[in-house]
Amino acid sequence: MNNLQSLTPKDTVRELDKYIIGQDEAKKSVAIALRNRWRRQQVEPPLRDEIAPKNIIMIGPTGVGKTEIARRLANLAQSPFLKVEASKFTEIGYVGRDVESMIRDLVELAVNIVKKEERSEVKQKAREMAEERLLDLLLPSMPPAGMRSRVEIPGKIETGGSDTPEKRESTRDRFRQMLREGRLEEKEVEMEVTQSQPMPMIEVFSNAGMDEMESNLRDAFGKIFPKKGKMRKLKVPEAFTILKNEAVEDLIDMDKVTRKAVIRTEQSGIIFLDEIDKIVSRQGGGGHGPEVSREGVQRDLLPIVEGATVTTKYGMVKTDHILFIASGAFHLCKPSDLVPELQGRFPIRVELKALGQEEFFRILTEPENALLKQYAALMKTEGIDLVFTNDGVLEMARLAAEVNQKTEDIGARRLHTVLEKILEDLSFQAPNIEDRSFTVTADYVREQLSDIARDVDLSRFIL
Repeated sequence: MNNLQSLTPKDTVRELDKYIIGQDEAKKSVAIALRNRWRRQQVEPPLRDEIAPKNIIMIGPTGVGKTEIARRLANLAQSPFLKVEASKFTEIGYVGRDVESMIRDLVELAVNIVKKEERSEVKQKAREMAEERLLDLLLPSMPPAGMRSRVEIPGKIETGGSDTPEKRESTRDRFRQMLREGRLEEKEVEMEVTQSQPMPMIEVFSNAGMDEMESNLRDAFGKIFPKKGKMRKLKVPEAFTILKNEAVEDLIDMDKVTRKAVIRTEQSGIIFLDEIDKIVSRQGGGGHGPEVSREGVQRDLLPIVEGATVTTKYGMVKTDHILFIASGAFHLCKPSDLVPELQGRFPIRVELKALGQEEFFRILTEPENALLKQYAALMKTEGIDLVFTNDGVLEMARLAAEVNQKTEDIGARRLHTVLEKILEDLSFQAPNIEDRSFTVTADYVREQLSDIARDVDLSRFIL
C-alpha cells in the first residue's frame, strides 16, 4: 500500500486520462475510493477495521470504458484485480460456479503477483548459485592429489601436474570468466532435469465448490506423484537457465509468499463485477424459474460483499475490505431493482455517458495506447510508414458513430471493427508493397466503408 501514499486523487485521474477518454465523474469516484484505502491504513485500530470500502456501481452502455477504468485503477495500486461476469454465477444448488470461487481466483492472482516480486528480489543470488552449480558440472570432482589430470578448455587442452587446491581454484576462476564472457555457449553438460509425471484424470461430481475440490485434489496428487529426474545433455545457456529457475524456486519461501498474498487480497484486492444488471429480477417476472435464481445469486453475493470468511487452499480469506466495483447497462432494470441489502453495499453510483463522434476521434488519437498508434506500429514491422490524415480520422469516427446509431451501440469497440475493415487490404498486401509509405485519407475511408455503412443489414454483419 506504500505506493498509494504518493497517489493523490488528482494524480490517479491524471494517470487514467492517459488511457481513457472522458468519463470524468467515474474517474473521480474511483480515485476517491483508491485514496480512501490509503487513508484507512493511517487510522489506528480498532476503528480501522470498522471502516468499510465504498463500493461503486458504474451505470452505462457497453464499450464506454467501465472495465478499462477498473483495470487501470488496479494497475496503479498494484492490487490483485479480477474481472468476473455476474451472469456466470448461479445460486447454490444450481449447476454452475458459486460466488466464493471469485475470492479463490483473486487469491491465486495475488500469489502470482507476490511470487513475481519475490523472484525479482532473489534473482541475483539465484544467478550466483546457478553459476556455481554450472561450474560444478563443467569441472567435475578432480582426481586425488598426485594423479595426472587433463582439464579441457574449448580450443585448448591444458595438462596439469599434481592436483592442488590452488590449481583447482585457478581453473575454476578461468572457467567462470569464460562463462561470463559467453565463450562456453557451445559446450554441453550432462545434468538431471526434473519432469512432472502425468496426473490421472479427475472427475468431480458436485454442484458447489467444484473448483476448490479439483484444485485440492490436484495438489494432493502432485505430492503422491513427485517430480521425476532424467539425465539430459544440454548446451550451457539452456542448462544455466534451468539452474537459475531451480535456484529461484529454492530461495523463495512459499509460506511467506502465501501470507503476503492473503494480506494483499484482504487489504487491496479489487473485484470487478460486470453485467450485474443480468442478475436483477425483471419487474413482473412471475417469481419462478430463472427469476428466482437471479435473486438467489444476489443473496449469495451479499455476504461476500458485506464481509465474510472464505476457505481457500491458502487459508481463510476475509472479504471485509475488498473493493467491489459493479457495472451494468441497466437497460431493462434499475439499480433500485437489486435486493435492498445489496444496494446498501454499493453507496457510490456513477453514470457513464455514451460515446459519440467527438469522443471516438479523441480515442483514436489521444491515449498512450491509441488504436492508430498500435496499427502504425504493426505496419512498421513490415517497413511501412502508416499515416492517418486528420480528415481521415474524423471520417472514421463519424462512420463508427453512425453505425452505432443504426445498429447495436457497442461503444468504442466499434472502432476496432471499422479500422480492421479499412486496413484489411493493406494488411494483406503489406509484405509485397513497394511503396514504403501509406496514407489513410477521408476519401480512402469512404471508399472502403461507405457502401457497407449505408446498408444497415450489411453493417450488422461486417461492422
